[in-house]
This record gives sequence, structure tokens and C-alpha cells, in this order.
Amino acid sequence: MKLLILNGPNLNLIEKRESNNYGSLSLEIISQKLSEEFPKINFTFVQSNSENELIEQIQNADKFDGVIINPGGFTHSSVGLRDALETLKIPKIEVHLSNLASREGFRKNMITTSKVTGYISGLKEISYFAAVYSLSKMIEHG
Repeated sequence: MKLLILNGPNLNLIEKRESNNYGSLSLEIISQKLSEEFPKINFTFVQSNSENELIEQIQNADKFDGVIINPGGFTHSSVGLRDALETLKIPKIEVHLSNLASREGFRKNMITTSKVTGYISGLKEISYFAAVYSLSKMIEHG
């Protein structure tokens, strides 16, 4: 099984951000822990601060079995990411480290979330593990 994990802006700075919202593990450590926890899954892990690069990744994601995306702040503003996700026909899960429902009002407007199979929010790094588990079950059961 091949999964693409996309991470949006500022997620390269997790360990420098508010740990009560984002946890304290870097994306690199999260990636390593996912590979250890799910050794039969081939992960491609991408982080970009560029909306264009994330859209390109989504447009070429049909070679994967599923996608996990943490669009970061783009979830609240990117019609381009939303439209790219809409065209992608493989299972996709959106994750957020922080609990968006308990944050500022503008974070409750999630443009991209309506175009994914499901979303997980507020579990810090565990959000990624829950998404991998969920995607793998969806893919196994067709």
C-alpha cells in the first residue's frame, strides 16, 4: 500500500509552535514513527509552504492508494486545494494537529474539508496515526 502524506504551510515549524495546540514532535519524527508503526505501508511524506506545490502533488496523486493531507492554514483559504482534492478519486483524509473547533472563529471555516473522505482534528501527532489506520481499513475493504 502506498500513501501520500501532504503537509502545508508552517508545519515544518511544529516544534517551535504552541505545543498545547500542535504537540512537540517534528514532521520528521512523526514520519519516522509512522514508518515504524506501519512497516507494510510505503509512505511519501511532503511538506511545502507553497500552495502551488501542494496542488501539483494532489494532481499527481493517482499513483497512490490514498492521501492524508494536513493543509494547515490553507484549509481556511485555498479554493485551489479544495478544487484539486475534489478531482482526486482515491480515498483522502484531512488531519489537523489542533482542535479547530476550539480555536479562533476563522479556523472553523474549513474550505478543503468538504472534499475529503473524512477528517481528524485535535489529536496532535495521533491524528496522523488515526488517519493511516482509517485509510488502510478503507483501502482493504474497497
